[in-house]
Amino acid sequence: MLPMATGASYHRRLIEPLLSELTRELSAILIVGPRAVGKTTTAERTAETLVRLNVPAEAAAFEADADAALRGLAEPVLLDEWQAVPGVLGAVARSVDADPRAGRFLLTGSVRAEIDHAPWPGTGRLQRLVMLPMTVREQHDLPSSVTLVDKLVAGVPLAAPAQAFDLRAYVELALLGGFPRPALVLRGERARTSWFDSYVSDLLTHDIEQVDEATRGRDPVRLRRFFEAYALNSAGTPDDKTIYEAARIRKETAAAYEELLARLFVIEQVPAWTSNRLKRLVLTPKRYVVDPSLLAYLLRLDVNGVMRDGDMLGRVLDTFVAAQLRAELELSPERPRLHHLRTKGGEHEVDLLLELGGFRIIALEVKAAAAPDAHAAKHLAWLRDELGDRFLAGVVLHTGPRVYSLGDRVVAAPISALWTD
Repeated sequence: MLPMATGASYHRRLIEPLLSELTRELSAILIVGPRAVGKTTTAERTAETLVRLNVPAEAAAFEADADAALRGLAEPVLLDEWQAVPGVLGAVARSVDADPRAGRFLLTGSVRAEIDHAPWPGTGRLQRLVMLPMTVREQHDLPSSVTLVDKLVAGVPLAAPAQAFDLRAYVELALLGGFPRPALVLRGERARTSWFDSYVSDLLTHDIEQVDEATRGRDPVRLRRFFEAYALNSAGTPDDKTIYEAARIRKETAAAYEELLARLFVIEQVPAWTSNRLKRLVLTPKRYVVDPSLLAYLLRLDVNGVMRDGDMLGRVLDTFVAAQLRAELELSPERPRLHHLRTKGGEHEVDLLLELGGFRIIALEVKAAAAPDAHAAKHLAWLRDELGDRFLAGVVLHTGPRVYSLGDRVVAAPISALWTD
């Protein structure tokens, strides 16, 4: 196992070099992502001035005259919970228009105003940077050099860890999750459950209203049922009917709920990959809960429960791998786009597919097996043969200790290769 992570000190986040680079080039950056993933803590390390706009004493001057309150502050200025004083956004836009120097403002908080019907004053002035739950690499302060995608593009061999993991260890890592407080600070199961109780309760009441006032008064019980049905199908391609019938709500209500939860960054749709070279591809998106610990909480799963359920074991591992990858996609100079692939009838299916510039493809399969053979890579081999030179690499990520070849441009590698340099 990895050494125990501790919350006693700050853990460097993968986006920090990118945030520093963008701050040197851009005037204002809006950091978005799920609540409680450390957006403010990380942004503070770049900022010279922190203004907590959810603190009445600090917000008073900005409520009275936001333009005047911004002047004279040491920059970069971090405006935390900016949505508590919505007028500050217009003041930032006017300030950037008047003085477009780089490194002036960082904003963290709700995305509500960005999706209001009123014109969004951040257009052309605020650039978004997404920050997600912590990866294993971040939690354990492991050296961060290049992403998995960059290694595969450059032909760098994947490495196995010095200390091997087994299936149960991977499930434990997955269920620990990436939210900093329960992952790094709270060790007791009751304390972790209590944290998630509050998190989900706030998410389905207060946070939903922050995103869309039209949700005010909606039944949080039905919304939770929908969230649970979504979690039950994480890493799957269910049709809409499967989810809204499981949640016992109407189709239109389900569509609204899915949009709201996506805006809060706690669920994601991974689009199906399409190509004019391949026919009869399923276009249904693959649905994910953004972090496997949240999935486990919603479904009341522990490690033993996951290990006893083959279907859920596959979903948890796939959700875990997707979470590790998702946090790195924006960091790669290749800017890969995440997809999945499935043919009609299910003859071929690829868990995760990364499309790079020039229509190049990296394909990944996730297996709850310690020593997958060539049969486990049959879908990758099929895709390689169909795409030819466009197929850069295929990887079967597994729960065993070794890295080995499964054919031309296809390897088997431990899941831990995602965070092992």
